[in-house]
Amino acid sequence: MAAPGGARRPLLLLLLLLGVVHGASAEFVVRDSNGTACIMADFSAAFGTSYETGHGFQNVSFELPPSAEVLKNNSSCGGVNASSPSLVIAFGGGHSLALTFTRNATRYGVQLMRFIYNMSDTSTFPNASSKEVKTVSSVTDIKADIDTKYRCVSTTEVHMSNVTVSLRDVTIQAYLSNNSFSKGESRCQQDEPQPSPTTLPPAPPSPSPSPVPTENPFVSKYNVSGDNGTCLLASMGLQLNITYTRRDNKTVTSVLNINPNETTASGNCSAFLVTLELQSKRGMVLVLRFGMNASSSRFFLQGIQLNATFPDAKEPTFGATNTSLRALQATIGHSYRCNTEEHIHVTQAFSLNVFSVWVQAFKVEGDRFGSVEECLLDGNNMLIPIAVGGALAGLVLIVLIAYLIGRKRSHAGYQTI
Repeated sequence: MAAPGGARRPLLLLLLLLGVVHGASAEFVVRDSNGTACIMADFSAAFGTSYETGHGFQNVSFELPPSAEVLKNNSSCGGVNASSPSLVIAFGGGHSLALTFTRNATRYGVQLMRFIYNMSDTSTFPNASSKEVKTVSSVTDIKADIDTKYRCVSTTEVHMSNVTVSLRDVTIQAYLSNNSFSKGESRCQQDEPQPSPTTLPPAPPSPSPSPVPTENPFVSKYNVSGDNGTCLLASMGLQLNITYTRRDNKTVTSVLNINPNETTASGNCSAFLVTLELQSKRGMVLVLRFGMNASSSRFFLQGIQLNATFPDAKEPTFGATNTSLRALQATIGHSYRCNTEEHIHVTQAFSLNVFSVWVQAFKVEGDRFGSVEECLLDGNNMLIPIAVGGALAGLVLIVLIAYLIGRKRSHAGYQTI
């Protein structure tokens, strides 16, 4: 059976080819109750993913068709007492692409892109083993100045779990003021000429001291199950360290504990990827993705993604992703455990602290943790009391030997001649 990771190279090559023969773009408009346009978008899109069949994993790619249309009941212009403005596009046999917007005083952007695809659509996913409806999401770099349109001719790839959305020839504008696209535009970074290699970027401002929570995060238990039973058991406390620039240009670090009482947990299982998604009541989304190395029969935390919003930030939407981690490793069928706090560096602006972690991914028997593989940090902590105990035992032994030698000598002075 081929692994999704191994099938990714031809999939990405196919997406690159799609960039050359990309389908025609389509215009989508969201209007308020008065018929005034608040969101306009014109772009072409291609979707690529891999899915499981009875004969292994199959790559598939498909385009946003000309028949795609705006879901009026799900799209919104937003408002004071409503959700954020959103554009939801429906197409095919139960698929949809949603863009959710946010803004501050000077800029707006696509805070979150969400793709829902229906595995029971046999024309798109022939011979699929699963018939469920799956949802993936990701933050984006689509941002523009207020009263300008976002413009990007270059192909932009948005990665969401095992799905890649490829956008091309994009024109998007939200919070419209003239019922049509503005003449002014904000170009994407891909379209702009690259700076000279000799040009040095300005040094970032020094961050303010990190506020430290008075308590460690609560340790919570998580369980992810699929068609074949439980694929993830986890018990851990999670703490976020996020660095961002405020509106006053000061760089600060926010330390946040994940509160399980205010967090909804979900996830999904596949043969080579296990996902745990935690969503707080404030809209923050933390995704942990566990992968496996079939040759070494080991699982590990391979990816972390965070989507959050900070109202006092210069850029309110914060996103960070790293898909090349190798943390929390153990043999498949066993569990990984570490009582010592672990620090996982995700990006320059985001790191994750894990407390009292006990986790097992993929092969879980009877919903119970398997044989424990302790972390090296716990082993190193045990060296300290062992070394101290050894030193004390050695000192006692030296004193005892010295005492016996001294006593023998004192008795020798009183022997009869």
